[in-house]
Amino acid sequence: MISELNDSVTVIKGVGEETAQSLNEMGIYTVSDLMEHLPFRYEDYRLKDLEKVEHDERVTIEGKVHSQPSLGYFGKKKSRLTLKLLVGRYLISVVFFNQPYLKGKINIGDTVTVTGKWDRHRQTITGSECQIGPYKKAVEFEPVYATRGSITVKGLRRYITNAFSQYGTLIRENLPQRFLNEYKLMSRKDALHVMHFPASAGDLKQARRRFVYEEFLLFQLQMQAIRKVQREQSLGIQQSYNLDSLMAFIDTLPFPLTGAQKRVVNEILADMKSPYRMNRLLQGDVGSGKTVVSAIALFASVSAGYQGALMVPTEILAEQHAQSLKAMFAPVNIKSALLTSSVKGKRRRELLEQLKAGEIDVLIGTHALIQDEVNFHNLGLVITDEQHRFGVEQRRILREKGENPDVLFMTATPIPRTLAITVFGEMDVSTIDEMPAGRKAIETYWAKHDMLDRILAFMEKELKKGRQAYVICPLIEESEKLDLQNVLDVHATLTHYFHGRYKVGLMHGKLPADEKDEVMKQFSTNEVQVLVSTTVVEVGVNVPNATTMVIYDAERFGLAQLHQLRGRVGRGSDQSYCILLADPKSETGKERMKIMTETNDGFVLSEKDLELRGPGDFFGKKQSGLPEFKVADMVHDYRALEVAREDAAKLIASKEFWAGSEYLPLRRYLESTGVLNGEKLD
Repeated sequence: MISELNDSVTVIKGVGEETAQSLNEMGIYTVSDLMEHLPFRYEDYRLKDLEKVEHDERVTIEGKVHSQPSLGYFGKKKSRLTLKLLVGRYLISVVFFNQPYLKGKINIGDTVTVTGKWDRHRQTITGSECQIGPYKKAVEFEPVYATRGSITVKGLRRYITNAFSQYGTLIRENLPQRFLNEYKLMSRKDALHVMHFPASAGDLKQARRRFVYEEFLLFQLQMQAIRKVQREQSLGIQQSYNLDSLMAFIDTLPFPLTGAQKRVVNEILADMKSPYRMNRLLQGDVGSGKTVVSAIALFASVSAGYQGALMVPTEILAEQHAQSLKAMFAPVNIKSALLTSSVKGKRRRELLEQLKAGEIDVLIGTHALIQDEVNFHNLGLVITDEQHRFGVEQRRILREKGENPDVLFMTATPIPRTLAITVFGEMDVSTIDEMPAGRKAIETYWAKHDMLDRILAFMEKELKKGRQAYVICPLIEESEKLDLQNVLDVHATLTHYFHGRYKVGLMHGKLPADEKDEVMKQFSTNEVQVLVSTTVVEVGVNVPNATTMVIYDAERFGLAQLHQLRGRVGRGSDQSYCILLADPKSETGKERMKIMTETNDGFVLSEKDLELRGPGDFFGKKQSGLPEFKVADMVHDYRALEVAREDAAKLIASKEFWAGSEYLPLRRYLESTGVLNGEKLD
């Protein structure tokens, strides 16, 4: 019988049926599963210089016993053994809990090796292991594995050792030789052995490097294959727009395009001209000019003989987009219209008839666009703004209003490049990473709650100039009632403070939609000068006259959300301000406040947010959509992620990949995931 890596784990020496059952519960069924159950960390037994050891770090040191060990008891049969140890030029204390037998083994003048946690402030090590005699360790790095049930780390190490002894020679390479050579990567066989049995820190680093690249490449191959299948299954419209009229339209725009806008416009136009359906995400910071880019794309589609649709999450945002686009399209005779739930009766019937007859070129609206009675004459381009606010089903219905129209998603939430590559790997991503010239940076300050009187005085100074202000209170799901009270309290306080001078409005998630819209309209028209709100104002609303944003309990928000809120001001020509009211207790909270005052760049902030909170928290638990990697870390290994994505894209696009024998293991991997037959497209 020929041995294979997919043999049952029961073939490994020492693994009986009962042990196999426990291993199965850990997801280990085959020899291969066992070998690829990698350590999640390593105990480092290398000798350290205490000068370089951090507080609370686990450390191994060698020293000479300087005092007779003292043994004391406390509680029920609990003991504490203490002694003084001379380590280089340090005289430190060592404490062993519940190891009374050591007293009879350790004497003054002995050399001992101790492993434990270093308390830098007290100059004390709480010892977990003690070896009488000079440092002598068989392994400097001891792997620690995740285990379950009756399986112990020690037992698992034994089974893995036996697996390598019996099956180690069968480990096959799955990466093409040219990648191993180009990136100087270890072979899979050597790297897998080193991950379990590291001889040195250098070897471990190289083995980890190899698996980081392998994991990212395999994942990106899936993403690029999904993209290929989607493209081939979704032949779109080849939109032959009129370049001369498009350039003439761009010349009519009130501001010249930034370099970043020109770049993304070219990327979008290239997609529209191709025979494949566009599936592109356009991300740009608040105020970076996404609306202008969308107007150019819509114009191109109309000039090619098609209609365009722009779907946004709220009525007030739809109205603002409709006004902006109407003004931009006026010189070039493109007819745009607004459709929301407020458009009723005869006006609605006429609009729908004109749309069906092709008399309306561009339709802007809310989810009202996806109702059954809305029929386009010839839909060529669908743009969804703040796409994460719509469900997959809503976006699909809008897409199906035409025959494979091009699709552009827009977001003002800057997504870190690492996450964009990972989560939106099957989409093309365009980024406007440059702000229009002449735009004043919002000045951001961090203040403590006891400075509220000074902040209110500053706000009134701005209000006297005819400006307006937002005041934001946190709303956190776990305690909506408590936080709703918070917003009501702040509203009551400010109403009393500004009584007779300025009108204070109130907005929160519990208000009916029509009341929210009414409050927002009053703020837009300056009937309300101060708007106290929860984060419902986060997306989209444009009030150029608002110059002050005060955020209560700012430490309760992530950086990305704080930046989104800050983006509600700074939309006019006047200097704007954002004041973060916060008394953070944690170092992370303090760091967030500091970062917010140092930069207005949403992409810098999003990367920092990712570092501080981690990928899962960045998107929220409900929709993280993030893959689980055994070794790779998207945040810290982002360069490898970018390289892997480029390599995967080139492979999927090349004929050699689909025919060459050296790529057979990668093709087999793709077949095993089901992406090539469309199983994973949804």
